[in-house]
Amino acid sequence: MVEKYTREQFWKLYEKLPQELKDALFAEETADNIDDICKRSKVSENLKEIVEYVGHALVGALSPDKFQEIMEKELGFKKNIAKKVTQEINRFIFYPVKDSLEKLYNMEIISSARTEATSPSATEKEKNVSKRKDTYREIVE
Repeated sequence: MVEKYTREQFWKLYEKLPQELKDALFAEETADNIDDICKRSKVSENLKEIVEYVGHALVGALSPDKFQEIMEKELGFKKNIAKKVTQEINRFIFYPVKDSLEKLYNMEIISSARTEATSPSATEKEKNVSKRKDTYREIVE
């Protein structure tokens, strides 16, 4: 569940933000992007809640990596809808300010394309392959 903040608590968080995140929080482009995402995903009835969750993420109160989970639990979205909305929010809202968000959350924000390519299982396989002895190499003296 997303923690509720009073107006005063929200503004205290806001005051500590880097200017880039302050600008993104109240940018018309951010609002337009959220509206477009909701229309494309056919979840416009949840626009207010999604705007609130994006705001929480931009002020440091909701980690972007928990966004899909929140969509599923709090709004009751099916996994595929929550994933689609989250991917678009990451792409159009969080990614343009990723450096500031990474500093705020001390985490790395990666694109969804890179996520699949660098999954833990792929990394584990690479480690195992590099540890294996190469029987095809000749010894050079």
